[in-house]
Amino acid sequence: MADSDSTIAWHRAQLKKHREALRDIEVRRFRFGETADPRVRVETLRIAANLRRKLTVSEKVIGAYEKLTRRPLTTDFRSLANVQWSNWNSAPCNGEGVQV
Repeated sequence: MADSDSTIAWHRAQLKKHREALRDIEVRRFRFGETADPRVRVETLRIAANLRRKLTVSEKVIGAYEKLTRRPLTTDFRSLANVQWSNWNSAPCNGEGVQV
């Protein structure tokens, strides 16, 4: 999916990169076990927590962007009635939108 907003494209790339890095850390941990050195263990936990924090930030930015720019996917009356159409912007490339 190509994004017209370079910030959102960057966050999508970061999501992919950070998910792969976190997956590698967890696979290494379960494949080879925990190291006996507590300093290395703490550093690994710190890196994993930092990656999870970055994932959360990127997911929130992308979610807010998609909430503003996507039309509702359902067509039942109840779902459409709950949408605030005044906030929906059909042209996300006009400079308005998600602030990071």
